[in-house]
Amino acid sequence: MPDYRRAWHPGGTYFFTVNALHRHGNDLLVRQIDLLRDSVRQVRQAHPFTIHGWVVMPDHLHCVIELPPGDADFALRWRLTKAGFSKRLPNTERRSAVRQARGERGIWQRRYWEHLIRDARDYQAHMDYLHFNPVKHGHVVKVANWPYSTFHRLVAAGVYPADWAGSAGANDLDCPD
Repeated sequence: MPDYRRAWHPGGTYFFTVNALHRHGNDLLVRQIDLLRDSVRQVRQAHPFTIHGWVVMPDHLHCVIELPPGDADFALRWRLTKAGFSKRLPNTERRSAVRQARGERGIWQRRYWEHLIRDARDYQAHMDYLHFNPVKHGHVVKVANWPYSTFHRLVAAGVYPADWAGSAGANDLDCPD
C-alpha cells in the first residue's frame, strides 16, 4: 500500500475535499443531506472538531475544520463519518469484486485530499473557495442560493455580506477541486 504523506499537526486547521465514488450525475450527498449531517454530528460528539466552513455538493464536499489541541487524528474522523453515512443507506449500489472482498461499500472514494492551513490568507482563500464552489460548478448563480453550506451561518455572523460572489467569473479562486 502506498505511504501517503499527511500533514499531521495537533490542533491544526485543515481544508478537505472528500468525493463520492461516482462523481458524474451522482446527487447522493445532497439527496441524503440529513443522513450526512447526522453522521457528522455523531462523530463530532465522540471526537470533537470545529467546523469553520463546509459545503456539500451533489457528489463531493469541501470543509475547513479545526482539531482540538493535542489531536491530529482527522483520519479517524473521516473514517467514522464516511462509515456512519454509508451504514445509514440501503446496500443497493454496485460494488467491484475488490470492494466486495474488502467489505467496502461503493459510496465514497477511498482517499480524500487534505491541506494544512498555513496562515490567515490561506484560511480565507480556502473558505472563499469552498463557499464559491456551487457557483463554480454551475448549480447556482449566487453563493447565497446554495442551501448546503455554512455561508448562511457566516452571513448571519457578519463574516460575509449576503451578496458576496454573486456569479461565476466574479472570483478567480484557484484551489484544487
